[in-house]
Amino acid sequence: MTNTEHLDLREIDACLFDVFGTVLNWHSTVPRQVARLSKGRLLEGSQDAVDFAEEWRAGYYAYVKRVSQGGEGTSNADIMHREILYNMLTTPRWSHIAEVWGDSDREDLTLIWHNLDAYQDTIPGLTELKRHVNILALSNGNFRLLLDLAKNQGVPWDGIFSSELFGSYKPNKKVYQSAAYHLSLPPHKIAMVAAHRHDLLAAASVGFKTIYVPRPAEDSPEVRESMRSKKDGGEVDLIVKDFEELARLIREARQS
Repeated sequence: MTNTEHLDLREIDACLFDVFGTVLNWHSTVPRQVARLSKGRLLEGSQDAVDFAEEWRAGYYAYVKRVSQGGEGTSNADIMHREILYNMLTTPRWSHIAEVWGDSDREDLTLIWHNLDAYQDTIPGLTELKRHVNILALSNGNFRLLLDLAKNQGVPWDGIFSSELFGSYKPNKKVYQSAAYHLSLPPHKIAMVAAHRHDLLAAASVGFKTIYVPRPAEDSPEVRESMRSKKDGGEVDLIVKDFEELARLIREARQS
């Protein structure tokens, strides 16, 4: 049983969720769709398709890190994804695909990120959770991207916060602080829910409560295995196996 002794879940008014990798599974979606759009150059289920998706995502992390620290770049994730894609296609490894992907094909590729698979627990867990607290996205995706993701997968948000609206990316502190401001809540009444340690540590630095949900392909195995709640000497307030467990714990706290 998950121990919540050091976190009063009755105080939480809003849960803010990371989206890519926490709510939705880009690992299952992007390699599959890239292969399907590759005109036979990449096989579905192949390591090349996985490598392409992971390199695209690695480019995202590098880009976000630069911009969140004050460097140059767009705050619109669609534009960012296109820039990274175009840069990848100039490299020797992927040049054989570049020749079959024109501008319209590359636009279709960028739109892969608008329709990602949901984890099995996502919709039932969030549906139950929103009966007890406000649930909102707090993501580095641009607003239209997040809107499409919610519509395509039926994610039952009460609201969407895009870092684009705040002029930076997580883990810049102003993204979390701006979300708290617009919720008219003190930080300790907000919980950040994510499968990424760095996201939670940044949220904690502004006073948010932190809830870690390990996902198989997010964070390294070493990080996932080392994560502990504060009760056990760790860095986060709570660790749950999935959203359904989180919903159950908050429901039980409200009923106690």
